[in-house]
Amino acid sequence: MIRFYERRDGALIENCEFVPHSLIVVTNPDTKEIADLSEKFSFEKDFITDALDIEERARFEVEGDTLLIILKVPHKNEDKDRKIPFSTVSLGIIVGKEYVLLVSRVPIPFIERMIEKKVFSPKKKTRLVFLVFFRNSEVFLKSLEEINFTLNQIEERLHESTRNVELERLMQLEKSLVYFSTSLRTNQVMIERLLRSPLLVKYEEDTDLLDDTLVELSQAIEMTNIYSNILSSMMDAYASVISNNLNIVLKILTVVTILMQVPTIITSYYGMNIPLPLQDTPYTFLLIIVWVAIVSVVIVYLFRYKGWM
Repeated sequence: MIRFYERRDGALIENCEFVPHSLIVVTNPDTKEIADLSEKFSFEKDFITDALDIEERARFEVEGDTLLIILKVPHKNEDKDRKIPFSTVSLGIIVGKEYVLLVSRVPIPFIERMIEKKVFSPKKKTRLVFLVFFRNSEVFLKSLEEINFTLNQIEERLHESTRNVELERLMQLEKSLVYFSTSLRTNQVMIERLLRSPLLVKYEEDTDLLDDTLVELSQAIEMTNIYSNILSSMMDAYASVISNNLNIVLKILTVVTILMQVPTIITSYYGMNIPLPLQDTPYTFLLIIVWVAIVSVVIVYLFRYKGWM
């Protein structure tokens, strides 16, 4: 899908066709759309196909007057069948003389929100790119906060858990943090290299935005490392906790099984068709019950004395 936006009278207006100084948003284009865009704006098809590759690393590339920037952005997997709650996808930013083109395999929520709020100005290409960088760093931080919230929820349940479900969720979060850590570092390296190059004209009013972007990136990288270390420690500690909880359950079941064997053994003797002591006494059943109760109490006392329950 291809959409064109133009800044007109202070508002970002969607057009049905391209006009100079437009923002072009492309989502999961087919082969024909890729060929049409490549021909119309005179850049290689690889500019788009590389941006659609989820595994592509963050980088920038120049061909003539066209600049390609591939940025890694966080992606929340809403599909419950997916095991990993968060991953990263590639966002391609193609900057030409009279346009800025944003291309991705899936819709990028923060890009859509920025379009709705009309914060983009296609004529100010450098600022548009830096705004995307800054907002992407903020989204990484919010995603990390959500991961931390999930970690706290799992921690509350792990103390009494005897299942592997929570550990599996921790492993899934660990994979998400690996994706985040790799993507954030490649983003940081790419942005720092881009800022040192003359490919984008930098204006004085963008200085604060650039500084804030690098600060947010550094903070996101640090938070990712902290959460990764916490997660690793939690997995080691609570693997032992779950094993210990399971042993406690098995110990209780073993004690219950032994106690249930007492009346079974005693009553089985009186189920035999042979002469037995006290069989003619009218209180035989009551005596058996008392006998079972006394033996059970003695066993419970012995187990508690030994610290087995």
